[in-house]
Amino acid sequence: MLNELLKQHPIVPFVRQSEFAVRKPWSYPERRLLDYLFVYIQEGTCCFWVDHKKYMFQAGQFCLVQPGSLLILEGLTNTVTPYIHFDLCYNSEREQSFPTRPGQIDLSAYMNLMQPTINDLYGIQMPVHVHPSNPSKLKETLFQVVEYSQQQDPLIQLKTQHLVTEIIISLLETYYQAAQTPVHSFNWITSYFSNHLSEPISLEDMANRASLSISRFSFMFKQRYGISPHQYLINMRVNHAKELLANTELSLESIALYCGFADLHHFSKMFKKRTGSTPGEHRKTNKSTI
Repeated sequence: MLNELLKQHPIVPFVRQSEFAVRKPWSYPERRLLDYLFVYIQEGTCCFWVDHKKYMFQAGQFCLVQPGSLLILEGLTNTVTPYIHFDLCYNSEREQSFPTRPGQIDLSAYMNLMQPTINDLYGIQMPVHVHPSNPSKLKETLFQVVEYSQQQDPLIQLKTQHLVTEIIISLLETYYQAAQTPVHSFNWITSYFSNHLSEPISLEDMANRASLSISRFSFMFKQRYGISPHQYLINMRVNHAKELLANTELSLESIALYCGFADLHHFSKMFKKRTGSTPGEHRKTNKSTI
C-alpha cells in the first residue's frame, strides 16, 4: 500500500517560497496548507496552533507542518524564522499551487494540488515539533535552501531539490526507524531470535522490543504464528540443533549451549519431544557424508 502511494507520488521536492523572516511580534491568521511548511526558530519565541493544538517554540527549535493542516502562526517576540514552503512529491500541476493565505480553510477546489503527507507516504506519525538527530547540520541545510531558492539557475535549482531531500531524509532517519516495529508487525522476530539464539530471551525482552505489554504481545504473537513466543523460540532452537547434529562434529553439550538450552538434559528433553528421537539418534540417522 505504501509502495503504491510512493509510485503514484514520486519524491521530487519543489521549493515554492522561502525567506529569512525577520519580524517584530507578529501573527498570521488561520489557514489550511496545500504544501509543507518547515520553519527554524533562529531567534525569539513563537506560538503555533496546528490542528487546534498549541505548540511553543524557542530559539534553536524546528517546526514541520504537513499538508492539510489547519495553522495559526504567532511570533510572541522579535523573531528570526527562516522557512520554506515546499512540495515533497511531484505534481504536474505544482506550478499552479501556492502558499495559502489567511482565511483559506476550505480547499476543496484545490484538492488536485494537495500534497500527500509524510504520515501517508511512510506510515509514520511525524510530529510538528521535530527533534532532528543532527540539528546543526539541518539548520545549515535549511539556510542553504533559503539562499539557493532565490536563484533561477537550473543547476542551483537542482541543488535546492537535493538539499530539501536531505532535510526530509534527516527527519525520516530520526522518526522512521522507531516505526519499523509497529505494534502489529513481527517481521523482526526471525532475525532477532536467530541473532540471539544462544542467549536467554525472556518474554519481557520480546514485548519490550515490540513496545507492547507482555499480555498484549503474547496474544498478538499467537494470532500471527499460531503458537506462543516460547514455543516458537524452542522450535527455532531445535531446528538449529538438527542442522548442527547433521553437519558438524560438535559435542551434544556444545550444541545445547549454542542453541540456547539450559543444559544437556533440557536439550535432550525438548529435542525428543519435537522430533521423536534423541539428539544422538538424530545424529546417527542424519549425519552428512559430505
